[in-house]
Amino acid sequence: MSSPSYDSSGTTVDAGPFGAWLADARASLRGSVGAKVPCGDCVGCCVSSYHIPLRATDAAAIERIPGRHLVQSRAGTLHIQYRPDGLCPMLEAGHCTIYPHRPQTCRDYDCRFFAAAGIEAGGAERSVINTRVRQWRFTYPSPADQRAHDAVRSAAAFLQREASRLPPGFAPAKPTGIAVLAVKTYMVFLDPDAVRTDAAKLAQAVVEASQRFDADIDE
Repeated sequence: MSSPSYDSSGTTVDAGPFGAWLADARASLRGSVGAKVPCGDCVGCCVSSYHIPLRATDAAAIERIPGRHLVQSRAGTLHIQYRPDGLCPMLEAGHCTIYPHRPQTCRDYDCRFFAAAGIEAGGAERSVINTRVRQWRFTYPSPADQRAHDAVRSAAAFLQREASRLPPGFAPAKPTGIAVLAVKTYMVFLDPDAVRTDAAKLAQAVVEASQRFDADIDE
């Protein structure tokens, strides 16, 4: 999986202090707060061939989405089907037509996860998002912020490099899953001694850290 390179246009976008972002990102994954992303005029997530899963709590959105734009997965989950050109069908003239009632998935989406993990969001179909990922610039008010970011990137690199050491079905294959799991388990990689330990032991520590994080979600 490729790492983001510097945006050739020289444009940068302030991603905020890393430690504060990380705390908010983990809280968002736990469902305790929503993502607060300074998107500006970027609509990358709306034009990048994403199927948008809908939840029972998205009733207001479902009421406003024509049935021809909805599909059901094999698991029974309802999704918004993107158009042949990769755009969300609810996007018109660069604006979301159901923005006040948009699905929770849209509210939670934060492409800074990829910038934090040091990876891109995908291939050519994610080119707009990848441009923004390369533009994000975190700040580091304290050494702890920098250490945390280094740990998240180390976690993402480990998940890609040592995926075979993780239990079957545990290692995420897609960029979003890698970035999210790196944020969940980054604390394993804060300890330099832990990072240098046997890869199998490190893989077990990652699994345990993920389980602890998910247990907190369910409490």
